[in-house]
Amino acid sequence: MLDLDLRSILKCVRCGACRSVCPVLEEVGWESAGARGRILVAHGISQGLDVDADVLESLNTCMTCGMCKQMCPAGANPTYVIENTRRQLVMRGEMTEAQRKLNERIMESGNSLGEVSDRRSWLSEYKGEIKETAGYVYFVGCLGAYRYPESVVATFDVLSRFDVTILPDEICCGSPLIRTGFDVDELIAHNIEQMRKVGAHTFITSCAGCHNTLIQSYPDEFEVMHVSEFLEQHLPELQLRRLKLTVTYHDACHLGRCRGVFDAPRRVIEAVCDLKEMKTNRENARCCGGGGGVRTGYPDLSLALAKKRLEEIPDGVDYLITSCPLCTKNLIEGGSDTDVLDLVELVRLAIE
Repeated sequence: MLDLDLRSILKCVRCGACRSVCPVLEEVGWESAGARGRILVAHGISQGLDVDADVLESLNTCMTCGMCKQMCPAGANPTYVIENTRRQLVMRGEMTEAQRKLNERIMESGNSLGEVSDRRSWLSEYKGEIKETAGYVYFVGCLGAYRYPESVVATFDVLSRFDVTILPDEICCGSPLIRTGFDVDELIAHNIEQMRKVGAHTFITSCAGCHNTLIQSYPDEFEVMHVSEFLEQHLPELQLRRLKLTVTYHDACHLGRCRGVFDAPRRVIEAVCDLKEMKTNRENARCCGGGGGVRTGYPDLSLALAKKRLEEIPDGVDYLITSCPLCTKNLIEGGSDTDVLDLVELVRLAIE
């Protein structure tokens, strides 16, 4: 029997309110693919239910988007239950092959992509100087460093105008492993040591997953800001010019719903151009389908959910703006007809 938090499990009164908001349940149709079903599975495991492939699929197709928690009238937190159950199963060696490979990849390479090249190779395109010490550190993230170097260069070009530097030897923050049930103490200890070396007091992130993890799992000695929050504070100093564009904005789950960062990116956008909201937005925004390990373990499901989100793009916009590289990746691969642009890339256009 696993050591699960039964208090959290039993808060679920089986009312089914979460059925109306779970994007995975909407797509798959099976009760076990929704929050209520997953809570029942977790409870069954706590009572000795055998763990087979169907049980693992039920638990691991959750994107941890938090819609169920937001809508629960009983105050249950299905995301916590699911992540805790995943962790307990991993501790006794019960996991999918995708989970196992993800853990190996990150622990061996220091990044979620398994890349062996220099994480800071994007600096070859950056023309400025790197401060050895600073109060703020731009935490680049795995996807930014290896898949979107142009966005990273644009971001650091803007941030380096202030008291901001980068870590000498950044590695994965641990978000993908926390979501899928693994221990990340080694990763956290490494990044914390790097922070102390540069004398920084605050992380700045441009990834929603990194942002949530740095707040949730790292020591309280460091502040954490999303880059949109930092830019909002410094809008007068940026002296942005107005662009003749209309854009829409996708709220990343781990930035918006999980951390309440809704206004800062919108204020930055509105300082630059016109904003036209997606059909669902702010705390009600649909997930892009990339979170919780779903993009890695169930790519077809992930892309189907991305396509659903793309259907909500309003007519007459020039760009779909994101605040997370995982959202960017999933929405592009989901087949967006609208160009997808990172928030700071939009700001960079208004500076030039």
